[in-house]
Amino acid sequence: QVQLVESGGGLVQAGGSLRLSCAASGSNINAMGWYRQTPGKQRDLVAIITRDGNTNYADSVKGRFTISRDNAKNTVYLQMNSLKPEDTAVYVCTAALTYGVTYWAKGTLVTVSS
Repeated sequence: QVQLVESGGGLVQAGGSLRLSCAASGSNINAMGWYRQTPGKQRDLVAIITRDGNTNYADSVKGRFTISRDNAKNTVYLQMNSLKPEDTAVYVCTAALTYGVTYWAKGTLVTVSS
Protein backbone atom coordinates (compact mmCIF):
# COMPACT_ATOMS: atom_id res chain seq x y z
CA GLN A 1 0.00 0.00 0.00
CA VAL A 2 1.29 3.45 -0.99
CA GLN A 3 -0.02 6.73 0.33
CA LEU A 4 0.54 9.99 -1.52
CA VAL A 5 0.44 13.38 0.19
CA GLU A 6 0.33 16.47 -2.01
CA SER A 7 1.02 20.08 -1.18
CA GLY A 8 1.52 23.39 -2.94
CA GLY A 9 -1.65 24.13 -4.86
CA GLY A 10 -3.41 27.47 -4.69
CA LEU A 11 -4.30 30.67 -6.48
CA VAL A 12 -1.79 32.56 -8.59
CA GLN A 13 -1.94 35.28 -11.19
CA ALA A 14 -1.09 34.57 -14.81
CA GLY A 15 2.64 34.65 -15.33
CA GLY A 16 3.31 33.53 -11.78
CA SER A 17 4.80 30.36 -10.37
CA LEU A 18 3.80 27.52 -8.07
CA ARG A 19 5.60 24.45 -6.82
CA LEU A 20 3.75 21.23 -6.14
CA SER A 21 5.13 18.46 -3.97
CA CYS A 22 4.02 14.88 -3.52
CA ALA A 23 5.49 12.56 -0.92
CA ALA A 24 4.97 8.82 -1.21
CA SER A 25 5.12 6.24 1.50
CA GLY A 26 6.09 2.68 0.67
CA SER A 27 8.70 1.03 -1.52
CA ASN A 28 9.23 -0.33 -5.04
CA ILE A 29 8.18 3.00 -6.52
CA ASN A 30 9.29 3.52 -10.11
CA ALA A 31 7.65 6.38 -12.00
CA MET A 32 6.07 9.35 -10.25
CA GLY A 33 4.30 12.23 -11.84
CA TRP A 34 1.39 14.55 -12.23
CA TYR A 35 -1.81 14.53 -14.21
CA ARG A 36 -4.42 17.26 -14.31
CA GLN A 37 -8.15 17.30 -14.76
CA THR A 38 -10.82 19.92 -15.37
CA PRO A 39 -14.59 19.37 -15.03
CA GLY A 40 -16.01 17.32 -17.86
CA LYS A 41 -12.65 16.43 -19.33
CA GLN A 42 -10.41 13.43 -19.06
CA ARG A 43 -7.34 13.32 -16.87
CA ASP A 44 -4.29 14.33 -18.90
CA LEU A 45 -0.62 13.73 -18.29
CA VAL A 46 1.35 16.80 -17.24
CA ALA A 47 4.76 15.33 -16.50
CA ILE A 48 6.26 12.10 -15.30
CA ILE A 49 9.70 11.05 -14.09
CA THR A 50 11.17 7.60 -13.60
CA ARG A 51 13.40 6.56 -10.75
CA ASP A 52 16.36 6.89 -13.14
CA GLY A 53 15.42 10.49 -13.90
CA ASN A 54 13.91 10.08 -17.36
CA THR A 55 11.16 12.62 -17.91
CA ASN A 56 8.20 13.12 -20.20
CA TYR A 57 6.12 16.29 -20.50
CA ALA A 58 2.89 17.27 -22.14
CA ASP A 59 3.58 19.57 -25.08
CA SER A 60 1.51 22.31 -23.47
CA VAL A 61 3.86 22.61 -20.49
CA LYS A 62 7.25 22.05 -22.08
CA GLY A 63 9.62 24.89 -21.29
CA ARG A 64 7.42 26.14 -18.44
CA PHE A 65 7.13 23.21 -16.02
CA THR A 66 9.95 21.14 -14.54
CA ILE A 67 9.50 17.83 -12.78
CA SER A 68 12.09 16.51 -10.37
CA ARG A 69 12.29 13.95 -7.60
CA ASP A 70 14.19 13.07 -4.48
CA ASN A 71 14.44 9.29 -4.40
CA ALA A 72 15.68 9.25 -0.82
CA LYS A 73 12.48 11.02 0.25
CA ASN A 74 10.18 9.34 -2.31
CA THR A 75 9.06 12.84 -3.22
CA VAL A 76 8.28 14.35 -6.60
CA TYR A 77 8.14 18.06 -7.33
CA LEU A 78 6.53 20.06 -10.11
CA GLN A 79 7.86 23.57 -10.59
CA MET A 80 5.35 25.50 -12.64
CA ASN A 81 6.45 28.82 -14.15
CA SER A 82 4.78 31.25 -16.53
CA LEU A 83 1.40 29.91 -15.52
CA LYS A 84 -1.55 30.53 -17.80
CA PRO A 85 -5.29 30.55 -17.04
CA GLU A 86 -5.60 27.35 -19.09
CA ASP A 87 -3.33 25.62 -16.56
CA THR A 88 -6.17 25.85 -14.05
CA ALA A 89 -7.05 22.33 -13.00
CA VAL A 90 -6.93 19.77 -10.24
CA TYR A 91 -3.42 18.36 -10.28
CA VAL A 92 -3.21 14.73 -9.24
CA CYS A 93 -0.02 13.02 -8.17
CA THR A 94 0.59 9.45 -9.25
CA ALA A 95 3.08 6.76 -8.35
CA ALA A 96 3.64 3.56 -10.28
CA LEU A 97 5.27 0.59 -8.60
CA THR A 98 7.88 -1.55 -10.27
CA TYR A 99 5.41 -4.40 -10.66
CA GLY A 100 2.74 -2.32 -12.37
CA VAL A 101 0.36 -1.12 -9.67
CA THR A 102 -0.48 2.59 -9.85
CA TYR A 103 -1.63 4.81 -7.00
CA TRP A 104 -3.33 8.20 -7.19
CA ALA A 105 -3.52 11.07 -4.75
CA LYS A 106 -6.70 13.03 -4.09
CA GLY A 107 -5.55 16.04 -6.09
CA THR A 108 -4.72 19.65 -5.38
CA LEU A 109 -6.40 22.61 -7.05
CA VAL A 110 -4.33 25.10 -9.01
CA THR A 111 -6.15 28.24 -10.09
CA VAL A 112 -4.52 30.76 -12.41
CA SER A 113 -6.31 34.08 -12.66
CA SER A 114 -6.05 36.31 -15.72
